[in-house]
Amino acid sequence: MISHHNFDFNYISDENGRYFVYSVTNSMTTRFVIDSSGQIEQMFWLESSKAWFQFWSQPRQPCDVYAYCGAFGSCNEGNQSFCACLPGFRPKWENNWNLMQDYSSGCVRKTQLQCENTVVTNGKSDKFLANSHMVLPKHPQSVAVGSIKECETTCSRNCSCTAYAYEDNACSIWIGSLLSLHQLSPGDANGKTIHVKLAASEFSSSSNNKGIVIGAVVGSVAFVALLGLLAFMYFRKRENTMKTSKSVEDGSLVAFAYKDLLTATKNFSEKLGGGGFGSVFKGRLPNSSVIAVKKLQSFSQGEKQFRAEVSTIGNIQHVNLVRLRGFCSEGTKKLLVYDYMPNGSLDSHIFHRENSKVLDWKTRYQIALGTARGLAYLHEKCRDCIIHCDIKPENILLDAQWCPKVADFGMSKLVGREFSRVLTTIRGTRGYLAPEWLSGVAITAKADVYSYGMMLFEIVSGRRNFEWNSVYSEDEEMKYFPTWAASLMSEGGNVLSLLDKRLEGSADVEELSRICKVACWCIQDDETHRPSIGQVVQILEGVLEVTQSPIPRSLKVIADNKEDIIFFTESSETSGASSQAKFAGSSASS
Repeated sequence: MISHHNFDFNYISDENGRYFVYSVTNSMTTRFVIDSSGQIEQMFWLESSKAWFQFWSQPRQPCDVYAYCGAFGSCNEGNQSFCACLPGFRPKWENNWNLMQDYSSGCVRKTQLQCENTVVTNGKSDKFLANSHMVLPKHPQSVAVGSIKECETTCSRNCSCTAYAYEDNACSIWIGSLLSLHQLSPGDANGKTIHVKLAASEFSSSSNNKGIVIGAVVGSVAFVALLGLLAFMYFRKRENTMKTSKSVEDGSLVAFAYKDLLTATKNFSEKLGGGGFGSVFKGRLPNSSVIAVKKLQSFSQGEKQFRAEVSTIGNIQHVNLVRLRGFCSEGTKKLLVYDYMPNGSLDSHIFHRENSKVLDWKTRYQIALGTARGLAYLHEKCRDCIIHCDIKPENILLDAQWCPKVADFGMSKLVGREFSRVLTTIRGTRGYLAPEWLSGVAITAKADVYSYGMMLFEIVSGRRNFEWNSVYSEDEEMKYFPTWAASLMSEGGNVLSLLDKRLEGSADVEELSRICKVACWCIQDDETHRPSIGQVVQILEGVLEVTQSPIPRSLKVIADNKEDIIFFTESSETSGASSQAKFAGSSASS
């Protein structure tokens, strides 16, 4: 299906063994390196982009590299920087961490342990700090004890012991540096708790008895003044929600009060859109930043699970994904707070609307590429593959610079068991659903690839796949666009005839042909014949070449029974301004 025009691979099987070999097929510049972390990478230079691209790596994920973050460093694949020092530690070499993204030097203690201090004795014993949701470090030592307290005592008495864990009635201790610590999301069942030894001064100490007495006296004298101060702080809180809202997961998310979001959205008066999972409203915080607030519907998660899933989504950050800023969870009220996208959703620009800007081909191509990159991050770069399940133009948002952002990822986990039922009944979603949604087989990331392919056709044509709008003359034959496009590409026809007529043929023919071939592969009936979204990215970047696909059988059925296909439009629930369409066939359905 897809070949890499820069590398020629061969599988050898003879009396000497079985192995792969490859050769470079042109004069391109390549490099095979082991970086400072120990990860092996095959890189090549793409002249058109003036950048190095990774073709292959092992281990695949940075956090799978042994001791990637060095001693006392914790790796988190949900963060862009991957590495962070454990509490009570700091980077050994700041410049390497901040400027070179080389974390192999690890971290060192901010404060020396009491048991290591031979000069000053302050009488305070070292303590242990619990770090939860962790993959435990390498090289533990087992200790036979009867309780977690005995496990702690064993480690405390040995100055070389830096941490202990007590899981399943078994005690493990670590001597010396902690290597290959891995921070998991709160909802991950594989997470363990490790107790790391720190100097007593790293913990906030309580006041002594004298301080308590003095504090009580001062507090009594200043009682009236404190009442006034509390009143001032109350009104101050209403003026600045962000500063007083409760932070979740190291400050990356904000837990908003419902009344604050009610104020920010002016009682949810300005609706931006909506669908089967809830409605979205525009809001403005006291600091003048603009937000989009989604009120969730069809919700079945409990409070603990909701917060865990929201925390996981909040840690997923990529330039082509809409950033989750915070949430609200008060009883049955569940809301998500996102960055506001001033250029709205993709559907409002590619489909014919009055007073809408006609996107040029360069912008459309970059939107297609950016969307694929966002999906590739969800499918291939997160610790667990995240399947979006609802890729369509309404869920591709555009920022002020027309950079695409995939929205609504993670909704399947948030909505829970109702997700599939709601998804398959939303008008405007059904036309993008892969066949496996209706056949009952397990849904994989290839379902997103199918939806993405359907959306590519619409980016090219500027109309819904099932829609015939006023842009086209009434005397032209009614066509289901994917069938027409696949047939034309298969016959080697004029690819420019597929282009949105409002662009008047102004497009890069090579890019247009590439994007149509990709779309045809993405909508193959058999999911094993579809490319991964990572391959799609490489094709659109010009790194991989793509051949013409066979016409999917489902499209042939439509073409062979077009006299029985009835097209009709109905108003869309999601946009209110665009048309959706369905098709039905008396003989095609038999």
